[in-house]
Parts: sequence; structure tokens; C-alpha cells
Amino acid sequence: MTDLTQLTQWRDALLAARFKGVRTVEYDGKRITYTTDGEMAAAIGDLERRIASLGPKRVSVVRIQSSKGV
Repeated sequence: MTDLTQLTQWRDALLAARFKGVRTVEYDGKRITYTTDGEMAAAIGDLERRIASLGPKRVSVVRIQSSKGV
């Protein structure tokens, strides 16, 4: 299992390569070449989902209660 720091580094490397128009990314001595921009976007999306699942959980319901003091 990879940690949050590693996933963030991979995502940042993919985003930097995508913005430069480069389709080949190298990390940990491994080289990956993406054939289409959609394939690279899918990999970035997968990393985003994994990062979100490891991060702090968001509050989905907020309940507000008030009164007039009567």
C-alpha cells in the first residue's frame, strides 16, 4: 500500500507532464508511456480518488438548530 505522500508525488508528476505535453513519465526507475491524453487523465483521476480516500473525511450533513428564545 502506498502512502499519501507517494500518491501526491505521482499525481504532481503526471500533472506536470500533461501540462508540458509529455506522454512519458518516469518514477522509481520505471517508465510509463500513455498513448492518449484520455488515458493520462484517467490515471490522474484514479490517483485523485485514492488521495481523497486517504485524506480526512468530509462532513456530509450539517444540522442547524435555532430558536427565538421564547
